[in-house]
Amino acid sequence: MSKLTLTSTVKLSSGYELPLVGLGVYRNDDCVPACLAALKHGYRHIDSARMYKNEEQVGNAVKESGVPREQVFVTSKVNNPEHGYEPALAAIDDSLKKFGFDYIDLILIHSPLSDKERRLQTWRALIEAKKQGKVRTIGVSNYGPRHLEEIREAGLETPSVNQVELHPLCQQKEIVEYCGKHGIVVEAYSPLIRGQWTDKIVEIANKYNKDPAQFLVRWSLQRGFVTLPKSSQPARVVSNVDVYDFEISEEDVAAINALDKGKDGAITWNPVDAP
Repeated sequence: MSKLTLTSTVKLSSGYELPLVGLGVYRNDDCVPACLAALKHGYRHIDSARMYKNEEQVGNAVKESGVPREQVFVTSKVNNPEHGYEPALAAIDDSLKKFGFDYIDLILIHSPLSDKERRLQTWRALIEAKKQGKVRTIGVSNYGPRHLEEIREAGLETPSVNQVELHPLCQQKEIVEYCGKHGIVVEAYSPLIRGQWTDKIVEIANKYNKDPAQFLVRWSLQRGFVTLPKSSQPARVVSNVDVYDFEISEEDVAAINALDKGKDGAITWNPVDAP
């Protein structure tokens, strides 16, 4: 593996480069300090959503940071009640206004929580927004293989990204395998397990003189995922990515992989099996 850095990226099927680490801003009502700390430290990827109600703050932080807009990869997500062709297009226009941007780097369907017809209408709206240049890359979130298959069977463009809950206790093996086969990049949300660390995670992290959060970010990167650690505290935003001066051995990666509990290990809504 080439040496990982905070500026390492993966090339998406859309042709754009996605930084392998992004700052998550879920449940952060005042995310400007975290975003500014991230951008100052070298992050170039922020993961927001309409549901988080902080797109405007993210847009303000990008402007205030002094980092050129084209150097920051910003994601948002169409909220579940906005499924459908017209509602999704209107949502994207509203997000552009809130961010104060000319384009959004990546728009995801936040979850499959509607029904097959509305999911496909929403996906067609994202394809149209991309054609119009409002969005550069499109993808999904919380999609299981069945939801991804709906898109494939409809003969529509394959999502570039699927963002799911993913950490050692909930490794989403079936989803990861499907995405790997179809060229879909997997993004991991809640990679820090919201602090619910097992003794094994703490023990192995200590071996590397790293805290569990740093260790989990490194594990996620070494597994080939794009990882989205979240913190509202600027100091944690910086320390969470102090992960480029060590490598987890194959043996220790395997020990962490063995902690998987499948869906029982989920700590969020994880609606990947929605009808």
